[in-house]
Amino acid sequence: MTRALPLAALMALLGGPALAQAGLPALTMTQSEGDTVYSLSLQVLALMTALTVLPAIVLGMSAFTRIIIVLSILRQALGTQATPPNQVLIAIALFLTFFVMDPVLTEVNTRALSPFLEGQLAAEPAIAEARGVVSAFLMDNTREADLMMFADLAGHEPYATEADVPLSVLLPAFITSELKTAFQIGFLLFLPFLVIDLVIASILMALGMMMLSPVIVSLPFKLLLFVLVDGWALTMGSLASSFMAG
Repeated sequence: MTRALPLAALMALLGGPALAQAGLPALTMTQSEGDTVYSLSLQVLALMTALTVLPAIVLGMSAFTRIIIVLSILRQALGTQATPPNQVLIAIALFLTFFVMDPVLTEVNTRALSPFLEGQLAAEPAIAEARGVVSAFLMDNTREADLMMFADLAGHEPYATEADVPLSVLLPAFITSELKTAFQIGFLLFLPFLVIDLVIASILMALGMMMLSPVIVSLPFKLLLFVLVDGWALTMGSLASSFMAG
């Protein structure tokens, strides 16, 4: 439970000044001619609205994008159609994302969320601390070329320090870098299986068995190769180690 708490701090990163208050009252109560009138706080209304985009924010600011793309390409390279099914791939990606992001979430919890909940830190400094930790992770995994491209599109001057990079520039640059990295890893995973397909197709053509699909014949060989090299462990380990913690 304590590991999941830092996710709440990620939502505060985009909360802006409206959430940078010492408290977050849920209801305001006013007395009018003996009647009690309750009105929903605008802060809570803004927070509930932000919760609707929580999945996109969490997934877009974490390792999930790279992991799910690589796993999807791997399944395509194996040629196993819908095995593993989408639900399994998403579960694997979520658990591996949690593993990769655990140091970042722990640091957010230690430096921002816990002090804020214990009253040792006000909301605005806590938001700044959490944003700094997450921004460091994003910067470490973002290509400088992608970052400069979005900075130029936004019309910004070169940034003096990494802390000066706004999230409006950093987030799209991070996603772009993740997509490029994911397809590079996917390409490397695809090559050995493509070689097997080519070899099997050449053998079948030489034997005159052109009516037999090479995909059907090559599938058991690709599965055998993947199992012999302990493919799942190699893939998971390589994906986890491809990230640099901020």
